[in-house]
Amino acid sequence: MEFDLEQKEFIELNKLLKILGWAESGGRANLFITEGDVFVNGEAEFRKRKKLKSGDIVEFMEQKVAVK
Repeated sequence: MEFDLEQKEFIELNKLLKILGWAESGGRANLFITEGDVFVNGEAEFRKRKKLKSGDIVEFMEQKVAVK
């Protein structure tokens, strides 16, 4: 799966989880992140507002998305 930034420079990790429907709310997205359930480029990511840029790979519960 791919997520297109649509000419934006970045998207914050918690917002991406919500947009993709992987988390039903921003609060839930933040909880998943702080618990270490979300991986960015193969490593657990604990920063809720991590700026994702083109080329980043996000993984969560056996789902994967490439930011482009």
